[in-house]
This record gives sequence, C-alpha cells and structure tokens, in this order.
Amino acid sequence: MRNYPNRIAWSPARPIAALIVLMLMTAPLGACKRLPDEDDLRAETARAYPPASRPVSELAGNQWSTETARDKRGEAEEIMKAAGLETGMTVADIGAGEGYYTVRLAEKVGASGRVLAQDIDEEAIDRLAERVNRESLDNVSIKLGAPDDPRLPENSFDRIFLVHMYHEVREPYAFLSRLRPALLGKTDNQDPGEVIVVDVNRDFSQHGIPPKQLFCEFEAVGYELVGFMERPELGGYFARFRAKGPALAPGDITPCPYQPDKG
Repeated sequence: MRNYPNRIAWSPARPIAALIVLMLMTAPLGACKRLPDEDDLRAETARAYPPASRPVSELAGNQWSTETARDKRGEAEEIMKAAGLETGMTVADIGAGEGYYTVRLAEKVGASGRVLAQDIDEEAIDRLAERVNRESLDNVSIKLGAPDDPRLPENSFDRIFLVHMYHEVREPYAFLSRLRPALLGKTDNQDPGEVIVVDVNRDFSQHGIPPKQLFCEFEAVGYELVGFMERPELGGYFARFRAKGPALAPGDITPCPYQPDKG
C-alpha cells in the first residue's frame, strides 16, 4: 500500500467549521438595517411639500369643552361676528368634531347658506352625521378629510373655519396649499373668501400655537393676514387670512423655522 504522508485526512467536522466561519463573517452585514429616511415617516401625498420644522400637537379629544360653557361666554357668536358671517354664505368647518361650530354656523347662514363639516376622524364624522340628521340640518353636508388635504371643492367657500385644530396639522404646507383653491375669488359682487383660525397662544405640547408661527406658515404658502385679535375670554386668539398672489409650487415654499413664543 502506498503511503501519502502529506495528504490531509478528511474529517466531517471541517465543512461545519467552514460554515460557522462563513456565518460569522456575513452576520454583521445581515444585521445592518437601513435607517428610515425622513420622507418614509410622512404621507406619500405630502412628500413634495416641505415638512413641518416645529412640533405638532398630538390629536386631542373632539370635545374641547362643554357646549354650554362655550355658549355662556358667547364664543361662537363672537367668532362668527368677527368673521363677518352673513346669511346665505357658504362655509366649511374643518376639524368639526362633535359639531359645536357646525350647528351654529348652519343656523347663522340660514336655509340659503351651506355648511360643509369635515374631519379626519371617521368615528367623529359618523357621530356628527347622526347629530345633523337628528337636528334636521338640511343645509349641512359631511365630508371625511385627510391629514394633509382638506379635500374641499375649489372656488366654493366664503369662510373656512379652523377652530382649535391647526396645531394638530402634521403637514401644514401641504394642508394650507390644498386649502387655498377652495376659497372664493374676488369678483365685482363678491368679497374674497377667508380662512378663520381660532387657537391658543401657548406651546404645541399644550395644544396651542404661537401667533408668530401661525403667521409665518400661512404667509409661506401665499396668504396674507387681514385681521387679528387676542380674546382669552373666548378661548384664545382669532386670525383672518386671505389668499394673496399666485399659488406657490411645493418646491418654491420656504418652510418657517420653529418660533416659540417667549413672551
């Protein structure tokens, strides 16, 4: 028998050892995960627009306060008066919730006017629809919106109300840009449509937004401020905006820096 002293004897353990080494070499590569891009955390429909550069309040309950308490301080009546609301107008109530403003707007504009109540909460919309039917509000329509798009028909509204909800809008530039076409334009017989904002001058963590931040974000997408008043007794401040100049393309919008109110 020939003797081959230099040949390495075969062992069943060798393939197993080689496999273990290969696994150890490739394990770090397999463990690496791609970090999420900022856009991955945003709605795809909003990605063409700049992201918010400030905090966003968490969604709160739809019942901001009892309706009786709000009526005692005359909140809705004062806000509608300041907004110049008249019989026959067409208005939108964005973030309508339980319908506090919806039912009062419906009464104010009368049978010849129209109210579109919108919210992104399907359960709230269902409850509001039941209320509208129960109270026979024939001049009210209900619509489900999206966080970055109010989904309003173009050239349709004399007033659009954003009451105690703007601080919860996660995509302010997409939202406001898509809201703008819904306002009625100026004609010989018609005043321009306005966006009415009611909010509180406090930090986003406390469900408010400093006025400076609000003004900047509206201006960034082509609105001008035409009225403002502080009304703490009515639950915050009141601001009126109109569309100004041509609409801006998403890429032409300069986002606002975070401007906390330092008093």
